[in-house]
Amino acid sequence: MKQLDTADQRQLLGIARRAIEAAVSRAPATDSSAGPVSADLSSPAAAFVTIREHGELRGCIGLMRFDAPLWRNVRDAARAAALDDPRFLPVAESELPALELEVSVLEPPVDLSDPAGFIVGRHGIVVERGMHRALLLPQVATEMGWDARQMLEAVCRKANLPVDAWRDGSATLQVFESTCFSEGSQPDEPPPG
Repeated sequence: MKQLDTADQRQLLGIARRAIEAAVSRAPATDSSAGPVSADLSSPAAAFVTIREHGELRGCIGLMRFDAPLWRNVRDAARAAALDDPRFLPVAESELPALELEVSVLEPPVDLSDPAGFIVGRHGIVVERGMHRALLLPQVATEMGWDARQMLEAVCRKANLPVDAWRDGSATLQVFESTCFSEGSQPDEPPPG
């Protein structure tokens, strides 16, 4: 995946914020990206939107749609992260000023036949067995201070599988890489003219 430039990152973060504000205020959903988008933002790519409030996780939802434009996946994931993350109550309007958004743009997952090939901090992981499936983003291991085994066990727990399901060959594993950026990581806008 081509690295998104700062303007594209800012535009995606703006799309995410407007989608959350509209969803929380129950405004009708629009199909707008708020202006023209670059070829990179119009290209198909999966995305996750993470919402934090005062540094604490407040919602995180992703869409593994590799056939939809990136900007649309960011918009839809942002709305879902604000309203539909089952771990949290829906975001309230009063919370909006305290929210910080993070966007992760995902590469398509590839099969991981040998768990020894999992690289902590570089790879996100997907585990699947039967109807059970879960995903953890690459930055989770770093944020939690986990090694490879702990990350693999955590994704199995998230999928409601035994923590060692990744070892027994009955579960399939996939890895992916992602580009992650947040409102707090954006350089300041240059002063006007």
